[in-house]
Amino acid sequence: MQQLKARLYELEMEKKESEAEELGGEKKEIAWGSQIRSYVLHPYRMVKDHRTNHEVGNADGVLDGDLDGFIEAYLMQ
Repeated sequence: MQQLKARLYELEMEKKESEAEELGGEKKEIAWGSQIRSYVLHPYRMVKDHRTNHEVGNADGVLDGDLDGFIEAYLMQ
């Protein structure tokens, strides 16, 4: 009976694991050069999103959390 419980538990854990992988989707490896935005603060101020090529000249606003333009550009992509 204990072996049956252990096998059922193992099957249930594998099922949950596979469901979690399906929900997670495909994930990129986080490595050098995989950033989505570039921040240039000197000699000029600009923020560029590499996925959508959306650029903003107000770097301080972006650093303070004004990401609406980037979100819209990504959703429109």
